[in-house]
Amino acid sequence: MNYETHSGVLGEAMEWHNYIHSDPGILAGKPVIKGTRLSVEFLLGLFASGWTEAQIFESYPHVTPEALQAVFAYAVENIQDVNLVESY
Repeated sequence: MNYETHSGVLGEAMEWHNYIHSDPGILAGKPVIKGTRLSVEFLLGLFASGWTEAQIFESYPHVTPEALQAVFAYAVENIQDVNLVESY
């Protein structure tokens, strides 16, 4: 799948499936980074709270830059058809 960037150039989305999975036995099936119990929701919440990439890598050294990119790729793919704005 391609995505348009701010500069207007199309970029290829990464294969998040290589880094993110869901297992009913781990965090009730929430999507997590493979080999961890770090959910996509948790990591996005850290960013929403003001954490930086450097803070995440320092606190969770087993998270790779590619796995963190996969978190965002997963989020994009799963919200692209969601409209959160109420129409009046």
